[in-house]
Amino acid sequence: MQTGIYISLALYFIAMLGIGLYAWKKSTDDVSGYMLGGRNLPPAVAALSAGASDMSGWLMLGLPGAMFASGMSSSWIAIGLFIGAFLNWIIVAPRLRQQTQDYDDALTIPDFFEKRFADNSHLLRVIASVVIIIFFTLYTSSGLVAGGKLFESAFGQSYETGLWVTAGVVLAYTMFGGFLAVSLTDFVQGCIMFVALILVPVVALTSSGGFAGTVDTIRSINPDLLSLFTGTTIIGIISAMSWGLGYFGQPHIIVRFMAVRSVADVPAARNIGMGWMFVTLLGALAMGLTGLAYATQNNIAVEDPETIFMILADLLFHPLITGFLLAAILAAIMSTISSQLLVSSSSLTEDFYKLFVHRDASQKELVTVGRFSVLAVALFAIFLAYNPENSVLGLVSNAWAGFGAAFGPLVILSLTWKGMTRGGALAGMVVGAVTVLLWINMGWSSWLYEIVPGFVLSLLTIVIVSLMNHGPEN
Repeated sequence: MQTGIYISLALYFIAMLGIGLYAWKKSTDDVSGYMLGGRNLPPAVAALSAGASDMSGWLMLGLPGAMFASGMSSSWIAIGLFIGAFLNWIIVAPRLRQQTQDYDDALTIPDFFEKRFADNSHLLRVIASVVIIIFFTLYTSSGLVAGGKLFESAFGQSYETGLWVTAGVVLAYTMFGGFLAVSLTDFVQGCIMFVALILVPVVALTSSGGFAGTVDTIRSINPDLLSLFTGTTIIGIISAMSWGLGYFGQPHIIVRFMAVRSVADVPAARNIGMGWMFVTLLGALAMGLTGLAYATQNNIAVEDPETIFMILADLLFHPLITGFLLAAILAAIMSTISSQLLVSSSSLTEDFYKLFVHRDASQKELVTVGRFSVLAVALFAIFLAYNPENSVLGLVSNAWAGFGAAFGPLVILSLTWKGMTRGGALAGMVVGAVTVLLWINMGWSSWLYEIVPGFVLSLLTIVIVSLMNHGPEN
């Protein structure tokens, strides 16, 4: 049985490395190609790359697990994320694609902020870069831990083996193939996730007696599991849906908007991306409920609800298909890791090395620095991930909130309000990040997700400070 699984995984890894080799030969001659794929991504690639780099293992493990344990009330996060992603495509995508090119071809989000507000002190750019590098190193570490645990629980390999295999493959195609490799592998990984999140729930549903049999079984366990509102409060629903606010400030997602082929391609990319997201979120939600029905009917003990995808893949399919389905989990994990590595590398290269070390660096030198930056961030993330119980894992949801509060209002207003000033941008970014940290440390996150106060206060701060500054409309 294990042989079939390993064959599927080997084919998956070979495909990822092959894409990396293709991208290395095609798009890494200059820094724009290495960091943004030459701003030439087709709509489908940009859309699925944004989606796959966004969802991570949460889509394959966390959301089905939440549905398995709590029922339909867990859907509010998915609803909030869907709305947030849609608004991100509408508000941010076309404007960011156009304006980053207009402002002297800005290649990173911090670079765009500096050029947008003519910040000759570089303070805005440096602070934004530091936030990106620190939080994405932690994010990357958490993804590597997930890869290590997957190998440990699903394949019977050691945690360390899984850690190095996951890191090694991602590092190879990201380091050498750059943004094009990351985007193309994201596209393939997004397709794998799409198929898996249709196939597993459908087969589980059929095996549980169809829709009627599944619903009857769940109702016999607890009818409240089928209610969106039972066990929730208004504040709880707001907290869950507010995850969608985070989209506006996630650099690894919005950088895809900068790389799409043209502004005219954005609507097509949006439609593809939102269609993919709708199906995969629905599949993840359905997997939790059908998994609960199947496990109950067959007296299967599920100690950890987040393993329901792996349990169903193992019990319902031929080993070759099981290997493909487990590769979908790796795809979710690896697509996010590679995106975070590249965004961190881009900031180190463009926002630190080129700015402070060698302003006249050649394109070849910058690409080389970018590759070494990917390696440096990856090695530090591996070091953090070597202890699977490292408290860094608890920072993932906090980092999403931190990015969303610090960068979300800043991104939206910088693209839509010409009256926004440098002082407003700096103040808003700091207030958003500090509010999130204080909210967490005060223990208030248990009743209201910290992104809500962080986002609101950041937005108000930008507006108030900008109006007080009476700055130029630039």
